[in-house]
Amino acid sequence: MSTHARTLSITTDLHGLDDVRGFVERAAIELGADPERATDMLVAVNELVTNIVVHGYGGRPGPIDLLIAPLGADLLVRLGDRAPRFDPTRVPAPRTDLPLELRPPGGMGIHLARHFTDELRYRPRDGGGNELTLVKRGLLGSSPGEERDGADG
Repeated sequence: MSTHARTLSITTDLHGLDDVRGFVERAAIELGADPERATDMLVAVNELVTNIVVHGYGGRPGPIDLLIAPLGADLLVRLGDRAPRFDPTRVPAPRTDLPLELRPPGGMGIHLARHFTDELRYRPRDGGGNELTLVKRGLLGSSPGEERDGADG
C-alpha cells in the first residue's frame, strides 16, 4: 500500500469517463481503500466529472485534473477544470419529496456527490476554472492518528 498522491491530467468528453473511473478506483485501492467502500467516492467523482463535461464544457472535450491523496484515514479527491466558474456547493438540494413528474430537471448529480462524500468544497482556480475537493472519511485503513503524506495545499 502506497501513501503518495496520484494525479491524472486528461482532456476528456463523456467517452473518457471510463478512464476517469478506472483511475479513481485503482488509486483508491492502491492507497488502501476497501474496494466496496471506494464505490461511494467513485460515484461522486463520476457525477461531478459528468457535470463538468456536460455543463462546463458544453459536451465538448476539455481538460480535467484529478488528484487523489490520503489524508490520515480519509481519502481526498481534487478535481480541477478550465470551464466557466460554477460553485456546486451553492446549488440547493433537490426536492426529493416531490413526485418525479413535478421535479425540475437536473441537480441530482450534485446531490449524489454530496450524499456519497463527507465534504464537498469549492474554490475558483487561479487563472479561471474551478476546483472541487471531495473527502470521504475513514475510507483508508489507517488509524486516525497515523500521518500520511499527500495533499498539501
